Amino acid sequence: MNTKIEGRAAHVAAIRERAEAEMKAMGVDEAFIDRLVETFYGRVLKHPTLGPVFDAKLAGRWPEHMAKMKSFWSAVAFRSGAYGGKPVQAHTGVSDLTAELFPQWLALFSDTLDDIAPNADAKAWFMATAERIAKSLTLSLFYNPALDDPQRKPA
Repeated sequence: MNTKIEGRAAHVAAIRERAEAEMKAMGVDEAFIDRLVETFYGRVLKHPTLGPVFDAKLAGRWPEHMAKMKSFWSAVAFRSGAYGGKPVQAHTGVSDLTAELFPQWLALFSDTLDDIAPNADAKAWFMATAERIAKSLTLSLFYNPALDDPQRKPA
């Protein structure tokens, strides 16, 4: 049993080491994560469509949200396991949140990366990750499998 635990710990450590090396090769460090989150959410607040939705949910709690997003992106990039939030639950019931907002979120994220990513590889990695996150949240929050039922008759 102890050997299994030690083997798992070594496996997790190897994953983290590879992620750290990959990020370092792309010029990504904690300072970049901080800058990405600060820049992106600063732009979100100014965005005519996204800003009101985010601010309605986070008014008075922006510092906590920023810290949580820095922790999230750091954990994702460096595979640290440090983030323990529940993104689907956090987004459930957000007033005026629609599936149509996710492409706008991704476009703004892409524009932010265009301006601050250290290189094309870093932009590609963060965009691919953001696209997976957006797809996962969209499916979790808005997908209705009954609509794909072949037995369903159109209204």
